[in-house]
Order: sequence, then C-alpha cells, then structure tokens
Amino acid sequence: MSETNRIEYKRELTPELDIEKEIVAFLNYKEGGYIYIGIDKEGSTVGVDDVDNCMLKLKDRIKHNISPSAMGLFDIAEEQKDGCSIIKITVASGIEKPYFKTKYGMTPRGAYMRVGTSAEPMPQEQIDRLFAMRTRNSIGRIVSNRQDLSFEQLRIYYDERGKRLNDNFKRTLELLTGDGKLNYVAYLLADENGNSIKVAKYSSLDRCDLVENNEYGYCSLIKATKSVLAKLDIENKVAATITPMERIETPLWNKVALREAVINAIVHNDYSFEVPPKFEIFPDRLEITSAGRLPESLSKEEFFNGISIPRNKELMRIYRDLELVESLGSGIPRILKAYGEECFKFTDNFIRITFPVTAHDTAHDTAHDIGNVSEHIKTLVACIDGEVDRESLQLTLGIKHRTYFRNTYLKPSIDEGYIEFTLPNEKQSKLQKYRLTGKGLALKEKLKHNE
Repeated sequence: MSETNRIEYKRELTPELDIEKEIVAFLNYKEGGYIYIGIDKEGSTVGVDDVDNCMLKLKDRIKHNISPSAMGLFDIAEEQKDGCSIIKITVASGIEKPYFKTKYGMTPRGAYMRVGTSAEPMPQEQIDRLFAMRTRNSIGRIVSNRQDLSFEQLRIYYDERGKRLNDNFKRTLELLTGDGKLNYVAYLLADENGNSIKVAKYSSLDRCDLVENNEYGYCSLIKATKSVLAKLDIENKVAATITPMERIETPLWNKVALREAVINAIVHNDYSFEVPPKFEIFPDRLEITSAGRLPESLSKEEFFNGISIPRNKELMRIYRDLELVESLGSGIPRILKAYGEECFKFTDNFIRITFPVTAHDTAHDTAHDIGNVSEHIKTLVACIDGEVDRESLQLTLGIKHRTYFRNTYLKPSIDEGYIEFTLPNEKQSKLQKYRLTGKGLALKEKLKHNE
C-alpha cells in the first residue's frame, strides 16, 4: 500500500526526523491520518528495533513540541507486518486548529497542512482565519465555579490501572486553564460536583408512564459512567429461544454497541450547555441523547466513515488512560456494524442514538407465533395498561380465587416473558405491581389488530 493523503511512511525515528511536522499536518487536516514508523517510502517493511523506546520518544515529542496540546488526539501502538514490529501513530483531526510546532508558533514555519501525500507550510492568512474560528466554549477553557475540588476518586481509578498521579497531575491532565485555575474538566472529574446523569425507564412507548428515574452523579464523571454502564447491563436482559438443536440467548441490545454508545455520549457531550447526556429505556427501544451538534468541520458522511474529532480531548485522554476507550475513532464503526446509520438522529443542538429491542423479543415471539400463546396469557396481557397490582387484575378479570389466578394467568405470563415485576427484588412486597414487557406490548398490539 502506497502513501495517501491520510497515510505517511517513515523508515525510522531519528532526532533529525521532523515527525512533529507530519503530526501537526494531520491535526490540521479534517480527516486526521496515520503515520507508520518502520516502513520506507516504497512501502517495504523494514521494522523497528527498540519499539518501546521509540514509542516513549514519540509520546514525549508530541507532548512537548506541539501546541495546542495534542493529548487525547493521538494513539501510538505496535503492530506486526511481514514478520517485523512497526509502530502506528493514529492522529485525529483537532478541534483547536491551527496546531503548530511550539518552537515556531503560529507561523508558516510552525503550522502545516496536508496537501496530497505531503505536509506543506500553512499560509499565514489561513493560520489567522483558523485561529479566529477556534471553539470558544471548550470546557478546558471554562473556569470551574468551584476551586475547592478534590480528586480522590480519580486517583483510585488511576491506581487500579497501575498509574500513579503525581503532584503535578492537574497540569498533566489539563485540568487547569491557562492562568492556573481549575477548569470545567476538573469540575466534572472532581469527587463532588453538580453534574448528574439520568437513566429513566418507562412502561409505555412514550414518556407518559415513568416507572424508574435513577440519577448517577454529583461525583466524578468516571464513577458516574461506570454506574450507568452497570445499570444498563442489568437492564440488558438476555432472552432465550429454545430450538430443537440448541438454546439461543440474545440480549435486548448489542453489548459492544451499547458500551460504545454510552461512552461516546458521555465523552463527546457538549458540557458547555450544562446539560448532561440522558439514557431512556422504553419497552421497545433504548434512547441515548447527548448535547451538542456535529463539529462544524465534520460532515455526517465523514462521521459515519469513522473520522474522529473529539469534542472534549481532555476527557478522551483520561478515558483512554483508564481503558474505558480503546482507540480513536473505534466507537462509531462498532455501533454502525450492529445498528446501521439509521440509529443516529442529528438536530441543531443534540445527537440521539436509538437501539431497538432485538427482534426476538417482539416479532418472533408474538406476530409469528401468536397462535401458540395460551388464551389465559392473551386475556391477561390485553387488560394491562401501565402498572397494575394483583387485586386490580383479578377484579378486572372477575377471578376471586387468588391461587387459581396466580397459577393459571400470572405465573405463565411471567415465565414466558410477557409481563414482569415492577419490584423484581421484592416479589412478596405489598407494593408489588406488574407491567408488560416489550414482548407483552407487541402481543397486545397484535391482539388489537386481530380484533
């Protein structure tokens, strides 16, 4: 494979090699790019001898020789090609253009752009125009309304990954503004803050019947993220289909896509709106809504092609440190692989991802097999709206005998997944009620059409 507008080859990393120029050019390019160390200009693999040392030098040079900070905008990884070890540098398009070599500042000697397969000096007029367009609402520049913040939770998460935060971590992790004050990134990651992420659950297909409203927040955004992931993992129930050959288990939503969507919504949310992302569970779908539109320099086509422009590079860097994010630009392709472009909806101020419940829970078990559903289950499902207690159900059906109702109507409907407890961990509670599952709602809808 030869060099392209997004691929650059370098035979080896030497003190004389101006690797910063190539990285700056990709940071300023709308699609970012890849640099391979250990491949010559003809595309032949020569390999890298001391990979670990080379990777450390690369990270150090990028960190100290490029402005604005490129931390969170690049990955450095070892790969194998033709039996040799090579190094792949993935560079995302930056949102704080123009990027430049710190030594030369915002001049044509410091700022570069990608032209074909080469990095060319950026004209001063373009440098000035890009600087004037820089995003002003970056959370790295917004001063936190509290300066008495602590970060013990963040320290614990870094310790768990074998990474120690030294006394200078606030500067290293870009938690400070240019004048040394704690910024909004620090506020979000602090032990205590006013940010809260909601996970709501409805028994209806609209937002009329709210049955759960959980809040995860007022703590480090990392802790809140883990709590949201844990909650949705619990909700992502596995449905089973028994065939003559095997038992097939399917979760409500694709697990890989779900994790990527949650992380993506939290890391790329526009917190300058002071609106956190929200997660809403309906019987037939999951909706994930984050604040902020696509970056001005990124089209929908480029977004769907996996081109990454991190909105909050400071958060991206920390989430990668803590291994919550695997690599730049990997999340959207994983979501698209499971659900396609139609799961995304873009507005002027928000981005929403919708994951429908797997077909197993609705069409397969109801529309196609409705004739195999017992009349008792059909009768019970047809009379449930929202959340209903046992006594009300018996009264509606005109059944006085509690044991008969439980064994003939209630238990079979629960066992076959048409209705569920509102308090699954307190099944004997006096406050216990019942509601339709996604499978039950689909059956009820089918029964209406067959009337």
